Amino acid sequence: MTAAPVHGGRLPRPTPDRLSPEQRALYDEITGGPRADGPQLFALTDTDGRLNGPFNALLASPRLGGAVQALGAAIRFATSLPPRVRETAILVVAAVWDSDFERYAHEAVGRAAGLTGDELRALREEGDPGFTDPFERAAWQAARTLAAPPRPLDDAWYAAARAALGERALFELSTLVGYYALLALQLRLFAVPAPSAPVPDREPAP
Repeated sequence: MTAAPVHGGRLPRPTPDRLSPEQRALYDEITGGPRADGPQLFALTDTDGRLNGPFNALLASPRLGGAVQALGAAIRFATSLPPRVRETAILVVAAVWDSDFERYAHEAVGRAAGLTGDELRALREEGDPGFTDPFERAAWQAARTLAAPPRPLDDAWYAAARAALGERALFELSTLVGYYALLALQLRLFAVPAPSAPVPDREPAP
């Protein structure tokens, strides 16, 4: 079944009762999986149950969409990357792709993970967030290189990144960057809007 696009964008945004059985199974995976547990810093659905952001696009091809959502869930909830590092890398991708929805969603998650207003502003502007933790700084630098080819990934760069991060974290970081670049591409292709919810540039006064 189809529905008219709702709240902008190029794709239909069907309510749950308008989904095919395959689409409904994927919908239930998204809304009933680990993404739905704990505090909701950005809403997976609107008040009528329509999927928000990149999740709605997954319904266009439920089998492939299911694989994409499973990869995303693994990246978010089953890697060794600390939350600050994970959200930093996602916001690096958001800045490179100028992805309003990724910025909207993950600035909120990043703040909850401990990123300060100044760090978020620097990431938004593709500036130096001033990380002093060596692992965080190395991960930020690697994410910038991976997110914005054709920066060189020569042997010297790889050796330095592996020494700073280790092979597991470097694999996980490159997978994360590639996944969120995919989402940014689909958000751009389907002109998915982001709610207007700017993050303050600085921490609120105590």
